[in-house]
Amino acid sequence: MNKSMNKLPGYFKIDKIRNDKRIVVYLVCVLIATVLWFLNALSKDYSTTVSYPVKYVNPPSRQFLANQPPNKLDLKVEAHGFTLLRHKLSLSFSPIVLNLSNITKNIEPQNGSFQIETSDLLRRISSQVSNEISIQEIQPEIIRIVLDSLKTKSVPVVPNLNLTFHPQYNLQKPAQLNPREVRVTGPSAIIDTIESLQLEKVSLKDINQNMASNVKVLHPDKTDISPEKVLLTIEVEKYTEKDLKIPVFVKNKPDGVNIKLFPSEIKVTCLVGLSEFENITAKDFSAVVDYNKVSNESKNLSVTIEQRSSLIQVVRATPETVEYLIETN
Repeated sequence: MNKSMNKLPGYFKIDKIRNDKRIVVYLVCVLIATVLWFLNALSKDYSTTVSYPVKYVNPPSRQFLANQPPNKLDLKVEAHGFTLLRHKLSLSFSPIVLNLSNITKNIEPQNGSFQIETSDLLRRISSQVSNEISIQEIQPEIIRIVLDSLKTKSVPVVPNLNLTFHPQYNLQKPAQLNPREVRVTGPSAIIDTIESLQLEKVSLKDINQNMASNVKVLHPDKTDISPEKVLLTIEVEKYTEKDLKIPVFVKNKPDGVNIKLFPSEIKVTCLVGLSEFENITAKDFSAVVDYNKVSNESKNLSVTIEQRSSLIQVVRATPETVEYLIETN
């Protein structure tokens, strides 16, 4: 490598250039001339287009912005080169803030929307941009604003639970919510369709003790709710088996027809919480057969157990079918 460098002509050698004062002076002069040219260029006025973000605030009372107007405005501006360079080098601009109550105040809506001419906003926008910049034109020329009325009503909240329990444990009572209702606010077209709101899904496994948690309330877009979370309380207890004798009834039986069932009552074994063990009676169940299922092909009818509490678990019914004898008058 050194041998190759030694073969270069003298005026190519770095040391030669470094020691040649004429070259250094020349380069300094070029640099100064470039800087002076650049400063002279920046001292002149120029026109360019600058894109500014927009923020829409303060809709009229009990109304909200129902559409998505432009989130940026393209401003054709004129200013000194220094000012434009400073703005061009900025990584972001403070947004132009448009007060919806003010800009729609003296405008009649057309087909439910306000057509705002951006030329009418020139003074308002200029005051927020810079007093060093002259705005010549704003694009788009029209901003379409749609305002809709807000409506508020109270609706119940509904839990969304996926629970599994430790063996011999179950709910002591239905899951409790506090509060049971929330206030939802939004466009009347949306609010009128809401009858209830569901909680975020709660999945718990192998539960054997009481639990409480604040759970988020799900709600449609463009709506607000208060409160945003409700307290979900799950109370569990140990369950035990209880046997009950329950009479069997016949539904859909025509008038003038007598039917005898054998047996006329069945034994139901259920799981019930210890706190309710003494309170559970045969009246909490119904054992039913359907007369419409009578046929010449079978002398048995299937028994269906109906219960009045979701906190009771029927384990088995004995027997599951009964024989019948029809007597006509």
